[in-house]
Amino acid sequence: MLELDVRPILRAGGEPFDQIMTFVSSLPAGEGFRLYATFRPDPLLQVLKTKGYRGEAEELPDGDWVVHFYPMD
Repeated sequence: MLELDVRPILRAGGEPFDQIMTFVSSLPAGEGFRLYATFRPDPLLQVLKTKGYRGEAEELPDGDWVVHFYPMD
């Protein structure tokens, strides 16, 4: 599964939405991915749902989050 870690962007005060959407648009059909963030990205979960992905968010021991995105059937 491919991974995208936007924690450095977030920690620097940046907004990674454009990078995330570019990454998602470059995925091969049917490919899922893992996203690492400093918070649970609830708005992104909704946006990607409209693009055909379901997300499962998990809080990591250090307080960061990983979201596993899978193509919806």
